[in-house]
Amino acid sequence: MTEKLSPQLAIRNLSNQTVGDFWSWAYSDITSNRNRGIFAEFLVATALQVTESPRIEWDAYDLIYGRHKIEVKSAGYLQSWEQLQPSLIRFDIAPKKLWDAKTNTYSDVPGRAADYYVFCLHNETDPDSADVLDVSRWIFFIVTTEFLDTQFPYQKTIGLAAVQTFCSQVQFHEIKSELDSIIERT
Repeated sequence: MTEKLSPQLAIRNLSNQTVGDFWSWAYSDITSNRNRGIFAEFLVATALQVTESPRIEWDAYDLIYGRHKIEVKSAGYLQSWEQLQPSLIRFDIAPKKLWDAKTNTYSDVPGRAADYYVFCLHNETDPDSADVLDVSRWIFFIVTTEFLDTQFPYQKTIGLAAVQTFCSQVQFHEIKSELDSIIERT
C-alpha cells in the first residue's frame, strides 16, 4: 500500500477497531529500538517536510529530500527493558547489499545508498523523566555519505564520541537548515 492511512479508518469486520487502535497497540513502546528508529525517521521527515508519502520498509534509504537520499539512524541511552546503566551510543553505518523497493532487487555489492546520514540521539539518561515524544530531548548530527565512505569505508558502527568530532550537534528545528547548508557545500 503506497498511500497514507487515516487513524480513523475502520478495520473491516473487526468490531469498531480502527487503524489508530492498531497503531496504538503495536507502536506505543517508542523506547524500543525498532519503534524509536521509526519515530526518528518521522522526526527527520517532519523537519524536512517530506511526510506526504508513507515510509517504505526495508528500502535502501529512508527518505527523499528533493533529489537527495537520506539515511536516518537512531540511538538512545534508555531501552524498554531494565538496565543497570545507560546504553553505549553507537550508530549503524555498515555498507549493505541494498534492496530497491521499486524493482524488488538487491545490489550485487554492499554499499551505502543514501547521500546523507542523520544520526538521531534520544539524549535522556533518567528513566523517570524520559519522554521520547519530547522533541527537545533529541539531538541530531548530519554527515555526508561521501565522508563516511572516505573515513570509514568498511566500518559497521560508529560511536557518539567519533560522530561529535566531525559533526555539529543540531536541534530538531535546525535539521532542515543544517542539511541545506551541507548540501550547498557539497
